[in-house]
Amino acid sequence: MDRIKKTYSFDDILLSPQYSEIESRRDLDIESYLGTLCLSIPIISSPMDTVTEIDMCIGMHHAGGLGVIHRYNSIDDQSEMVRVASQVGNTGASIGVSGDYLERARALYDAGARVLCVDIAHGHHSMMRHALKVLRNTFGTSIHIMAGNVATLEGFNDLSDWGADSIRVGIGGGSICSTRVQTGHGVPTFQSVLDCSYSDRGAFLIADGGIRSSGDIVKALAVGADFVMLGSMLAGTSEAPCAEVIVGGERYKTYRGMASKDAQINWRGHTASVEGVSSMVPSKGPVSQVLQEIETGIRSGLSYSGATSIVDLQSKAQLIIQTSSGAVESSTHINRKIQNGRTVLCD
Repeated sequence: MDRIKKTYSFDDILLSPQYSEIESRRDLDIESYLGTLCLSIPIISSPMDTVTEIDMCIGMHHAGGLGVIHRYNSIDDQSEMVRVASQVGNTGASIGVSGDYLERARALYDAGARVLCVDIAHGHHSMMRHALKVLRNTFGTSIHIMAGNVATLEGFNDLSDWGADSIRVGIGGGSICSTRVQTGHGVPTFQSVLDCSYSDRGAFLIADGGIRSSGDIVKALAVGADFVMLGSMLAGTSEAPCAEVIVGGERYKTYRGMASKDAQINWRGHTASVEGVSSMVPSKGPVSQVLQEIETGIRSGLSYSGATSIVDLQSKAQLIIQTSSGAVESSTHINRKIQNGRTVLCD
């Protein structure tokens, strides 16, 4: 066994503030290209059944991002979702690597999808290699192939060599993912993004999993991500495809991993390896509001490094490692209590 490698997560790292001449954060350029598709915000919604269907795709389009419709339904149902969302703007759709994946890909293409996401938990796999070869031979360069997930530079390079145009990087970091607990495998997403950023291949890098704030997005972009894929940060919005429930007078929506027991039973009637959980998240209102807050945080992050664009951020970023005490200090940590109906500070 090789010497154990030390890895870092988002909470272990900070970006050091730098001299800035930026007068207005509105002037910063945070657009990013996904092949020929230009997104004004570097955000893609995750292909999960509690995150992305028609409404989320439309909301993402209007905000300048991209939605990827999940594959946990029939070919006809998914194709109809794509058809409706393509009437408004760009949309992506996910497929697997076995069974009817090629039939599904053809139907989605005919419905208007030009971004196909080959969506499996462990993307560095022979079945992925075969599927990418078949898809590329079938569609040529008429589609953008997104693939993943991978956690290592070797995996990133292989998927790029096999035909992927963009690659989702991150295994086991999602808030409802239990892969690392169930299997003992995974790499902190920040470390995976950092490692994969050293690739000399041409594929776009999509940071996926473990991202909890706009600050984490800025860190991912700073070390080489072209985009981030979000699940939990968009779950609970009005556009998330599940009904609200009221618990204790508060409104919630379901958010579940696609390898969770609930999702597997709903999708195929039985469970295999359970590597996710199902939970409830507070309702958040329109996704446009959530994305606006995220965009504001990204722009602010660039300004602290004196960067005018994502590429500029990647060239200027200065990373520092913080201790666990530093991580506590970095989060809000004011002590409060309720006294006579009012919130007061405590020593």
